[in-house]
Amino acid sequence: MTTRQTIELPASARLAWWGTAWLRGSVVTDLVVDAVIGDDATHKVLGLAGADVPEGIATALGALRTAGVEHLGLAWPAEGDPAGLGGPPELNAAALEAGEAVLAGARALVPVREGAVVFWHAYAARPRPLTDVGEADRALRGALVGAADELAALDVARWRPEVADELSNLRRAPRLDAPPDTPPRCVELAARALQAAAIVDLALADDGAAVSAAEADRRRQALRGLATAARHALVAACSPEVWPPA
Repeated sequence: MTTRQTIELPASARLAWWGTAWLRGSVVTDLVVDAVIGDDATHKVLGLAGADVPEGIATALGALRTAGVEHLGLAWPAEGDPAGLGGPPELNAAALEAGEAVLAGARALVPVREGAVVFWHAYAARPRPLTDVGEADRALRGALVGAADELAALDVARWRPEVADELSNLRRAPRLDAPPDTPPRCVELAARALQAAAIVDLALADDGAAVSAAEADRRRQALRGLATAARHALVAACSPEVWPPA
């Protein structure tokens, strides 16, 4: 029997999932803090609710609950694709630099790592457009098929054998640690989104043995679509606004 690999969500996705579970009363505070911090020394929140000093994750979640926040959601942007963001520009720029953010009603938290400590900086946030889980799932499946076919045509096994291995493993979704009441469909979608993102990262690590500029461009085009689909899939899987009804 093959054991499924365990993978880890980005920090903002962990905070979105576990913070939502805490706001809904599904998990205790200590469990949330442990899940969000992971192997880091600690996480601190800056600038939330007018606080002048860094706050812990538990205190920040309490402030959000007091402000009426009912769930947290993920943004996972990249250049040219503000996946999960709706502005203002200050938030978008900070989130793009960090590569991620958590949306909490009219506020957002952007993580900045300093050594073994993560500081979450608070920003104002506007409403954001989101792809629903079903649409994101279909788009990711389609992008995976299209990218796999294109990479096979480009002889991926020759120039990037580890990418070929990852593509062959797509039928075995890795395991994600998720809090109670997270829809199983969202857990599965998040795992496949991270798989797809890993394939993109591996395949774009260098130019491999592409024999022409045209082939290199075809590879980038195939992977660009997969990267976009992966980002939007993970955002949907970690944004309760678009979760399927319980």
